[in-house]
Amino acid sequence: MEANLEVNVKRLAKEETQEENGEMELLYGVEDSPSFFISSILGFQNVITAFGGIVAVPLIIAGMAGFGVIDTAYLVSAALLVSGIVSIIQSKGVGPKAFRVGVGLPTIMGTDFAFIGPAAAVISTGGIAAYFGGTMLASLLEFGMSYFIKPLMKFFPPVVTGSVITLMGMTLMSVAMEWAAGGVGSATYGAPINLGITAFVFLIIAMVNHYAGKKFAPLAVLIGAIIGYIVCIPLGMVDFQQVSNASWFALPQFFKYGISFKWEYALPFLTGYLVTIIESVGVIQTLGQVTKTEVKNEDIAAGVRADAVGSWIGPVLGSGPAATFSQNAGLIPMTRNASRKVAITAGYIMILMSLFPKFATFVSIMPMPVLGGAGLLMFGNVAAAGIQSLSRVKFTNRNMIIVAGSLAVGLGVSFRPEVTASLPGILGGLFSSGISAGTIVALVLNIALKEKEIVEESIA
Repeated sequence: MEANLEVNVKRLAKEETQEENGEMELLYGVEDSPSFFISSILGFQNVITAFGGIVAVPLIIAGMAGFGVIDTAYLVSAALLVSGIVSIIQSKGVGPKAFRVGVGLPTIMGTDFAFIGPAAAVISTGGIAAYFGGTMLASLLEFGMSYFIKPLMKFFPPVVTGSVITLMGMTLMSVAMEWAAGGVGSATYGAPINLGITAFVFLIIAMVNHYAGKKFAPLAVLIGAIIGYIVCIPLGMVDFQQVSNASWFALPQFFKYGISFKWEYALPFLTGYLVTIIESVGVIQTLGQVTKTEVKNEDIAAGVRADAVGSWIGPVLGSGPAATFSQNAGLIPMTRNASRKVAITAGYIMILMSLFPKFATFVSIMPMPVLGGAGLLMFGNVAAAGIQSLSRVKFTNRNMIIVAGSLAVGLGVSFRPEVTASLPGILGGLFSSGISAGTIVALVLNIALKEKEIVEESIA
């Protein structure tokens, strides 16, 4: 008993020391292997966090293609299937060193909004087959550029990476607030009941995360989401009719809608891939920060390659291009879970959900305000991780300008995206995202502003 007491005292002392130093102990490190039950619960928590982003793009694409209910449901199932497959590849890392695909850190993958703009033009010209073929061909650019990541990374010193991580969390806040209000297009957008549920879920997650201890703290988001979901049922905010209408089982099909390989369809998507490369580099650096893992240049390159490979797998099964999701990085510092096994388990859960549409629909009808409560905390954690990273940077006049410029432009574009909508060609694509716009500004300033040498003048 005395031995156990001594161990507990040492553990508590270690945690207090880490908190005093601005560090947080991970309950599960990258290499840790929680039990099957814990991995499944934590994995499902990741799926809930990413679900809205995963299904949003196929719903939009289905509308562009004029699909009915059955084909729309297939695109959603295909998106879940591909997200599961590529999340496993990205989290595990496969292949020999020179050609490795996957960063090897806990990562959730999904379809990206960067491809929505060019998709509208391509689908109107060549149909859904042109969209699939165009994204596959254009992904060759991303695959090729993954082998040039190493020389590019010298332009990403701590002041740039810290700015990008901070910006990533801050730009996601608008997404969380949209969820809190009820979701875009909601008839009750901004209603007090929505904001009340968001605040309720927010407090539950914060309290569980802080007070529940090692056993339940990692489950804070899931516990908050379940309680919020249950509370919303008697309030009439959950439509179970959609679950009744969904089919029980559905198998994936190869090339269901065909694929049209023409370079004219690929060109509009090149900008989208440049944006996702920039964002993926930022996400991977964020993952390194929150998982307390040293991320090497070859790891980042392997992560970018996973995006490209996923963008080939997706269209074959009826989904769009794959990209590394940033929102799930917020779960890691909040739940203190960085286990690779959990992310891989989440991948298998998404694969199973794609085969059973009723289950996927049950998750998809979760009220947006519930996700809003979770999103505010998760994305805030990403921003806090970036601020923690910047705290280690010496704030010279040069570094202050880099941080200020990056945040100003990145947040400005996020708040007013219409300002950059008229920029010509590739510029419009690169500055359509707050994350990519802020990253570009940080990179340009880092190159343009040289460090001043401090010259001490002696007084004669």
